[in-house]
Amino acid sequence: MAPPGWPHEVRPPDTPDWEATAVSWLLDQCPSEYRRFAGLRRHAVVLARFAVLHVEAQQAATRRGLSEIRGDLKDVAGQAVVEAAVQTFQLEDARLLGVRRAVGLVEEALRGRRYVARM
Repeated sequence: MAPPGWPHEVRPPDTPDWEATAVSWLLDQCPSEYRRFAGLRRHAVVLARFAVLHVEAQQAATRRGLSEIRGDLKDVAGQAVVEAAVQTFQLEDARLLGVRRAVGLVEEALRGRRYVARM
């Protein structure tokens, strides 16, 4: 069984080929250059750790951008453009929050953690 937030592209743990779907999806969350490293493709739990760190770095960059964007653009763009940029950073921050949860869940499953539905 997969917990809430599990990526729909990844089969639930312990189903046939679930780790292959996890590797494919994790590679999609990482820079394309990661695909050329055979060690990451062969060791899914290592790839998952790389993915978690990469997504966390994206979150940090997005939050920094959000905190600096108004000052960075005030002299070169109108208010509407600045507010659109702020909204874009906010949307990306929200998206990355979900991605971080998903990569963390996949990493935990690759490390052997299983979820049981509670009633």
